[in-house]
Amino acid sequence: MTGADGGAAVAAEPIRIVVLEGDETGQELLEAALAVLEPGSTGLPVELDRFDLSLENRRRTGNEVCVEAAAAMRAAGLGLKAATITPEGAADVGSPNRIVREGIGGTVIVRTGRRIPGVTPVAGAHHPITVCRMAVGDAYGAEQWREAEGEDELAFRTERISRRACRAVAEHAFRAAAAAPGPPPARVFGGPKWTVSPVYEGMLKEEMDAAAERHPDVPYEPVLIDATYAGLIGGAAAAAPLVIPTLNRDGDLLSDLVMPMFGSIAGAESILLALDDDLRPAVAMAEAPHGTAPALAGKDVANPMAMILACAAVLHYAAERGGPPAAERASRAICDAALGAAGDGIRTPDLGGSSSTSEVCAEVVSRLRSS
Repeated sequence: MTGADGGAAVAAEPIRIVVLEGDETGQELLEAALAVLEPGSTGLPVELDRFDLSLENRRRTGNEVCVEAAAAMRAAGLGLKAATITPEGAADVGSPNRIVREGIGGTVIVRTGRRIPGVTPVAGAHHPITVCRMAVGDAYGAEQWREAEGEDELAFRTERISRRACRAVAEHAFRAAAAAPGPPPARVFGGPKWTVSPVYEGMLKEEMDAAAERHPDVPYEPVLIDATYAGLIGGAAAAAPLVIPTLNRDGDLLSDLVMPMFGSIAGAESILLALDDDLRPAVAMAEAPHGTAPALAGKDVANPMAMILACAAVLHYAAERGGPPAAERASRAICDAALGAAGDGIRTPDLGGSSSTSEVCAEVVSRLRSS
């Protein structure tokens, strides 16, 4: 992206982004994708505040690096994270995602599957599908135990959700639908299994209904979670963009369906949001939704698209939080360059192409620099 004089257009104040380094292929993809954030690519000065969240360093610091990274993100408001290893064993360092999420007060995870040019989607999916998922509570972190009963054994799990988290998910879903480009207008679709669990899962449905009253212009079609799955496979996204509010576990599972519907789980970014008292994003951390892919490490064949789009998402939230308007233009330019390259056949093997990670990133950067 260039200025009026043909040189790089550089804003006065740098955009500070906290970068959380990771493991294996996750770290390789982060390093490759960061080229799209260089001033020569976007015309924007960007300050990267890096934290090493590799498994080795988390063990060495006893997870203190995760706490420090979360504090830095709260101050900066923006984060970019590579995939990290969560080791097995209760005595190990556990999940860095949980520590960071709790450290920034993250309550909503947003993942959007969208058409990738040159890739045929599943079930006639034409319009974007956004999963707006609860980031805390539900099945994750639930207390679990077992008890003997005669010759049998019983397993128990105590789950919990909060009305505040339900309200955050529902409100953000309706705002996302209202802000989605049209026509046709995006609709809020789906929901939990409120008929079977009116007290527990019904709390999210109550907040969805309340959000619908606050946003009467947003089309609203609540259906049970099983019917949501059936609707997606049946082509519900052929008619209009969808935004699906979900509980934590439902959203985790649903995201892993939606992303491959458009070609690859590595084809879209994931956003963790901490919301303020007005339910507006206060902190946004973008990442790729896939794992560290150890089998692909060092082979230069992993798909960098999700990580590139995560870089674009960070700039979008920089603009939304009062940053330079040029950040939004740069965000759109990165998306256009990544999708345009895919449309011209510059794709990794998971998307039916033969290009390497470095070739895809180089092509996207080249398009940015010439735009």
